[in-house]
Amino acid sequence: MAFERDISQDKTPGDLAREALLFLTHTLIAFVLLAIVIGVMSLNHPDPDSSSPKLLGTVLAFLAPMIGGFLLARIHHNNLAIYTWISGLVIFSIVCVSVLDLPTGTGLCENCGAIEKLWRTFFTFSHGSGLMAGDGLLIGAWIPLSMIGYALGAKFALEL
Repeated sequence: MAFERDISQDKTPGDLAREALLFLTHTLIAFVLLAIVIGVMSLNHPDPDSSSPKLLGTVLAFLAPMIGGFLLARIHHNNLAIYTWISGLVIFSIVCVSVLDLPTGTGLCENCGAIEKLWRTFFTFSHGSGLMAGDGLLIGAWIPLSMIGYALGAKFALEL
C-alpha cells in the first residue's frame, strides 16, 4: 500500500504565509471584479425597485469574477485560486448570523421566521425584508457569489 505524502507537511512558515497571502489576494481580486461590475452598472442609474437590474447584477456578479478567475488561473497556474469559495462561504455565514440578530419591527418582515428572514434579505428581488437597509442582496448574495464564480473559473482553467 502506497502512502501519499500530505502536501501540508514539510512547509516552512514562510511557505504557509505566502500561501495565505495568495489566498487573500485571490479573494480580493474576486471582490474587485465585483466592484467593477457594480460600478459599471451604476453608470446606467438603474431603478432600485426594478427586478431586472438586480437579476442582471446577480448574473454578472457570478460571470465577471468567473471569467477573471479563469484568465488569471490560465496565466499564473496557481491552484490556490480554486479555494476562494471558502471566503465566500465564510462571508455568507457571518452575514447570515448578523441578519438573524437584527431586530424586526413593523414593516416588511415583522413576523418572519429565520429562513424567511434570510430568504427575503438575500435572495428576493422584490418585496425584500427591509433589513440591512436593502443591501442584503449585495452583501449576502453577490459577494459570496463572486468568490464562488472566481473559484469555478479558476477550476475550469486548471483542468484544461
